[in-house]
Amino acid sequence: MDMRFLESFIMVADCGSIAEAARRLNMTPAALAQRLRALESELGHVLVSRNGRAVQPTAEGLAILDQARTLVQGTRDLRALAANGVPAGQLRLGATATSLTGLMPSILTRLSAEHPAIEYFVQPGSSVDLYHRVVDGQLDAAIIVQPQFAIPKATDWLTIRNEPLVFIASERAPELEPHALLRQCRFIRYDRNQWGGQIVDRYLIENGLVVQEWLELDALDAIAAHVDCDLGVSIVPDWAPPWPAGLRLRKLPLEFRDTRRTGVIWRRSGPRAPAITAFVKACAEGIRPL
Repeated sequence: MDMRFLESFIMVADCGSIAEAARRLNMTPAALAQRLRALESELGHVLVSRNGRAVQPTAEGLAILDQARTLVQGTRDLRALAANGVPAGQLRLGATATSLTGLMPSILTRLSAEHPAIEYFVQPGSSVDLYHRVVDGQLDAAIIVQPQFAIPKATDWLTIRNEPLVFIASERAPELEPHALLRQCRFIRYDRNQWGGQIVDRYLIENGLVVQEWLELDALDAIAAHVDCDLGVSIVPDWAPPWPAGLRLRKLPLEFRDTRRTGVIWRRSGPRAPAITAFVKACAEGIRPL
């Protein structure tokens, strides 16, 4: 049995959507659906049922789901164990949108050059979601915003980047200081469900700023693009470049005790520990030129 087919089934079960599962696996929905049909044909049972765009496991699918996870995990572990301490096997990583473009490429470039036997699966997502996936063992490590609480003892943390808050406005906005513009212009808010967005919210509260709420977005590049069109002003962490190309923004630093700390969280032990250790080392070094 091809483990990739089981991985595809597990991802569909977790996502509840073939389109979303295909996006996370970097496949077309048609190719993913073909894998599901091949697996169902091999097992002789229908594993998922479709209701519009939503997909959920059938009773037969639920019956094999836990064992499928065990088999897939065991296969990954065997590859790593067979390397006998050398970083190898599939490394399952997570990354937020900004770290996926601003940090992960240089880190994986360094890691791939030093340890070519490592294979990669990279899961995009929010810091909150990726944090839980690492803690639950679905991912080996992830580059996320540091949680506002203590992490479990089975995991560890390394800060890669401190990102202070900055005020952004279009170059066409009035030439006023940030607090005056925040009171006068529509405010495009960084989603308060995100840990970085909660830092922005604390800044507003502690400075007594009452803003004209307009949009609340969880994608920083989208916030910057809306501000560039003079649709409002915002406060965001000064995330790792690249920022969207062609923006004409005024970006002003704000004095605040809290910064958004972006770093890597990882599981301390397990069969893939050598590969995880190598990844963490690359995270510490990867933002320096090769």
